[in-house]
Amino acid sequence: MYATPDNAMTLLTHQVRQLHAHPEQAAELPPVMLWGAPGVGKSSIVREVTEREGIDFIDIRLAQREPVDLRGLPVPDRERGVVDWLLAGEWPRDPDSRGIILFDELTAADRSLQVAAYELILDRRLGDLYRLPPGWLVVGAGNRQADRAVAQSFSSALANRFCHLNLAPDLNGWTSWARGQGLHSDVIAFLRFRPECFFDMEGSLEQGWPSPRSWTRVAQSLSRGDALPAEVQALTVCGLVGEGPGTEFLAFREWALKLPDIPAMLDGQAPISIPERADQRYAFCAGLAHTLWKGQDDSAATAAPMQRRLARFFAISRELTADFATLCLLDALQGPDDDATQRRTLALLSHADFAAWSEQHGAVFQQHLSERMAADASALAAQEDLLNG
Repeated sequence: MYATPDNAMTLLTHQVRQLHAHPEQAAELPPVMLWGAPGVGKSSIVREVTEREGIDFIDIRLAQREPVDLRGLPVPDRERGVVDWLLAGEWPRDPDSRGIILFDELTAADRSLQVAAYELILDRRLGDLYRLPPGWLVVGAGNRQADRAVAQSFSSALANRFCHLNLAPDLNGWTSWARGQGLHSDVIAFLRFRPECFFDMEGSLEQGWPSPRSWTRVAQSLSRGDALPAEVQALTVCGLVGEGPGTEFLAFREWALKLPDIPAMLDGQAPISIPERADQRYAFCAGLAHTLWKGQDDSAATAAPMQRRLARFFAISRELTADFATLCLLDALQGPDDDATQRRTLALLSHADFAAWSEQHGAVFQQHLSERMAADASALAAQEDLLNG
């Protein structure tokens, strides 16, 4: 059974909030172990949960440590005839603090390091010297041996105490996240057109290969690399995701650059023109949703200029088939945070032209929403099963 990154984020958020509401249950919540191939976003999931919840984050790369780093340094006290221990300063001391300790690359650590981590992971303490504050959640992450990455066998004693989630790449979840982060629309459009290129470990893994992490870096490099010559941009793309997927993306982008002038179309300065080719339509829809809010203050979405821009958006999307029009609207609803998403949702769904749009495309839109709600409900039920054992 596989979990999406959204599933993992929901479960971790639930546990963090449980600890905050019921710190006395700290010993009862099972630590979560995130399994998955390199690049699926295991550590970024944990980091994003801590950022959203406003709590601390400690990242322990176990494969880069020594057992003494966890247990502490022994210091003989000759006067008393005992040995004291100096603990690492990174362990949280404030009893009221909250956060997540991530033991990343846990499966890359040898057995001696895994054993050294047992006590803190399983019992939330280091002997009589230290006890983890109740507001802290322990999470592990690592690669499977089948992932062709550095991975040691996992102790059965350690494995039996974790709640294990096997993460699978999720293109729909990634594109929604990428849209909210403002990542380059060409990458989002290409991966919707060629989902097979989103994640592939079948080729050579010694150099760049396609994964959620590497496509994120492609999108970031395109946004920051306008000053680079085209051939250097091409080398960067292929260096990140591999020559095959990279070449496909560059060919797609060449066609995307031949699109009509979307900003002028949205501002009413150019006639509505819908591309005929399927690849260009994906690029057109991604660009339309991206351009709608680019350089605009969505907190002032009720102002007359923005209302005219939204009217033009609905006029353009009504010229699309229902599947592409739905894709456009869903992308346009995405914001960089919850407040922005709420403002955009209100502005779009309360606009005077939404009724006509809904009459034309509403059936497909509602079907898509129903499928998403059903998937979310199924994921929530699966997470409840995991929590309840």
